[in-house]
Amino acid sequence: MIRSLVLAATALGLSGCALLSSPDPVQLYRFGESGGSTASAVTVANPVQVRLRNVEFPSASRGDRILGVTGLEAAYIARARWVSPAQQLMSQSIESAFGDQARAVRLIGQRELTPATRVLDIDVRTFEARYDYEGAVPVVTISARARLLRFPDRTVVAEEVISVSESAGENRVSAIAQAFDLASREFNTRLVTWTEANAGGA
Repeated sequence: MIRSLVLAATALGLSGCALLSSPDPVQLYRFGESGGSTASAVTVANPVQVRLRNVEFPSASRGDRILGVTGLEAAYIARARWVSPAQQLMSQSIESAFGDQARAVRLIGQRELTPATRVLDIDVRTFEARYDYEGAVPVVTISARARLLRFPDRTVVAEEVISVSESAGENRVSAIAQAFDLASREFNTRLVTWTEANAGGA
């Protein structure tokens, strides 16, 4: 009887240790912050009002986990996450880029009620770190279809596929996160330039 009680107490003690053990630390990252002024950089008297629709993302990469792809295999990078879902961070970075860079277009965020004559639709098709083989230096790839639509009739004004690749330089999580940041900034700059070139069409 005493031996049974001792074994039971030992088992409870071990289970308590398991419950109290600390999980592996997870490092949080973000991308696309411009670091510039939040004030609009628009410099023309009557900018084209463009409303940003919800940015679409593939289901595998829209959350807060960082997707890595090697050939036909896909896996999330261990012990690393975005501070918010990637879909949300991308939307925020796009709004920030337009605020800092656009001169003839004013991007209307999803929470604003300002009337618009154009709608910007962005469908992200690829948002991942690609490896040629296991352990290789990955290349971050962002690719999306952008469409400008007239409002309210929703006819297409212009359509473009924007693709950006950025090598991480080394197979390290912080380097991969930095590559995502650089790639998203380049993507946003191209998006702003393309939108300004096409938004004013009749």
